[in-house]
Amino acid sequence: MRTLSAIAAVQGNRVHVVDQKAGELAHSLAESLAPHRAKIEAFARTGSLRQAAALGSLWNSQFPMILPPDADDGLGVALLNSNAETHFSFTNALGLIPAEQARRLTTTMARFPRAFWIVGLHHHLIEYPMPVSAFSERIGTALINGSWFVRKLQPFAQRCIAMHGHRHIDWIGACGDLKIVSAPSPVMGARDDEPTYFHIHTLAAGIDGRLQLLSPERIEIAGAETGPPSSRHPDRSRA
Repeated sequence: MRTLSAIAAVQGNRVHVVDQKAGELAHSLAESLAPHRAKIEAFARTGSLRQAAALGSLWNSQFPMILPPDADDGLGVALLNSNAETHFSFTNALGLIPAEQARRLTTTMARFPRAFWIVGLHHHLIEYPMPVSAFSERIGTALINGSWFVRKLQPFAQRCIAMHGHRHIDWIGACGDLKIVSAPSPVMGARDDEPTYFHIHTLAAGIDGRLQLLSPERIEIAGAETGPPSSRHPDRSRA
């Protein structure tokens, strides 16, 4: 609930949730959470199990969060929750897209047949065709039901791109027509004295109606200096 409140503080008035019965974009996230605000605040203060039970279904009902396209052929963004409901440190890394969340996503995308989409999630959709140094690097990397979810996206794949993090492998490719971008991380696994980087991506609408991913702009971040601090006194003549 604290996470959901933080998400609402950042984008509560921009993204919309999908009405579970009608399958249409309903209220904004902020409006959806408003009737539950008092219960969320009480639970955040006390951590009561009774209050937790009353809020148990609220988290899942808010996904996917949709930033709808501003025109029929505009760009929409769908934000998914790919974290499986698990209970200890190892399985906390596992990813899963619930069938109900996938249904809400595809129903929404079908309502905008000319729009383009960014689908954002945490976990890898698939295992990437690249060597790894240890088998443990494969464990918990991709969605448990990743191949099933990719098939769900295939009808929209020409107008869609999926972006994720998780292991933060720098990889750009495709599965069928679905373009996939795995984001490198400027902080995860990096040493302070080593340079790191991230990418800025540019999308374009092709004349064939496909979503085009242009060459990314790589932003380099210099490593911190690790030499001994200077023993020289500061110049007191400067303001």
